[in-house]
Amino acid sequence: MDMNKTTVLDDIIQYPRDATIFAAACCIIFIVIGFLGNFITILALCRCTMLRNATTAFVISLCTSDFLFCTINLPLTASRYIHQAWLLGDTACSLFPFFFYGNVGASLMSMTLITVNRFVIFNYHHLYGKIYKKRFVVLMIIFCWVFSFALLVPTLTRAWGEFGLDKATFSCTILMRNGRSPKKFLFVVGFLIPCVVIVLSHASIIWKVRNSRRNVVAHTQVNLRTPDPLAKQTTQRKDESRLNRMIIIIFCSFILCFLPLMIVNVFDSKFRFPTIHVVASVLAWMSSCINPFIYVGLNRHYRQAYYRLLCSKPRNQRTSIVSCFNRSTSEGEFKTVVSEVFVFSDQNNTTNPEREKEENVV
Repeated sequence: MDMNKTTVLDDIIQYPRDATIFAAACCIIFIVIGFLGNFITILALCRCTMLRNATTAFVISLCTSDFLFCTINLPLTASRYIHQAWLLGDTACSLFPFFFYGNVGASLMSMTLITVNRFVIFNYHHLYGKIYKKRFVVLMIIFCWVFSFALLVPTLTRAWGEFGLDKATFSCTILMRNGRSPKKFLFVVGFLIPCVVIVLSHASIIWKVRNSRRNVVAHTQVNLRTPDPLAKQTTQRKDESRLNRMIIIIFCSFILCFLPLMIVNVFDSKFRFPTIHVVASVLAWMSSCINPFIYVGLNRHYRQAYYRLLCSKPRNQRTSIVSCFNRSTSEGEFKTVVSEVFVFSDQNNTTNPEREKEENVV
C-alpha cells in the first residue's frame, strides 16, 4: 500500500517546485489585476451611452470572459499549483476543464469578433451597417459563447474522450476514452483557426492602411505648392502611425500570450520539459488581465469612459468626439480610418453612417 502511494506521488510531482510556486504567484497577481481591470472596464463601457455599438459589445464580451476566468478558473488553478494536487473531488474535476476551456474559447472568439469587426471596417466599410445591426451583434455574441462550450459537450458527456484527472500533471484536463481524444480537433477548431483569422485580419488591415497612404501621396503630389494638401498628408501619416502602433501592440501581445502555448503543445505533448509548459501557460493566462489595457487603453473614447467612471468631474465627451469629427472629415476622400467606434441608430438598430464618421479617430 505504501509502495503504491509512493509510486503515485512520484508520478504526480513532475514539475519543479520553483515552477509551481511561480505559476501560483502569477495566478494570484493575474486574479487581482484581471478582476479589477475587467470589472472596471465592463462597468465603464456599460455606463457610457455614447459607446453603445458593435465594437464595444464585443469588447464587453471579451472582458466578461476574462473576468470570469480571473474569478473562477485562476483561483482553482492557483490551488492546484500550490498543493500540486486536485483537492475538490472527481465531479469538480470533470466540470473544471469544461468551464476552463470553454472560457478560453469564448475569450478567443471574442477577440476574433473584434478583429473581424476591424477587418470589415477597413475593407468593406460600405457593408458595415448591414452586417453589424444590433440584433446581428447580439446573435454573434451568443454564438461566440454557445459555440465555445458546445465544442466541449461531447467530451463532457464522455462521447468523445472525457474530462478527468491527469495524475502525471495533477491537472483536470481532457483524457482519452476508448482510445479516442478530441484534443487535436479542439486545438484546430477552437484555437488554431481563430489565431489564423486574427493574424490574417491584422495583416490585411496594415496592408489596406499603407495602400491608402500611397493613394493619399499620389493625390497630393499634384498640389504640393498649396499648404492644405501637405497638411492633409501630415495628418494621414500621424493617423497611420497611431493605427500601426495600435495594431502592432495588439498583434504582438496576442502572439506573446498564445504562440508559446501552441508551440509547446505541438512539439512537447509528452511534457518532457514541464517548466516550459508552466511558462507557456502563464503567458496564456496573462492575456486575461492585459486585454482591457490593450483594447480599451488604446482608444481615446474608451479612456474617456474610464475617466467619467473614476473621476468626479466628467469630461465633455461629446465635445471631444465632435472635435475628432471636424479633424477627420477635413481629410477628404482618402482619410485613414483609425478607430471603429460606431453607434447604433435608435430608429432601425443599424449604424448611422454620419455618426460612424464622427468617431473614426482614436
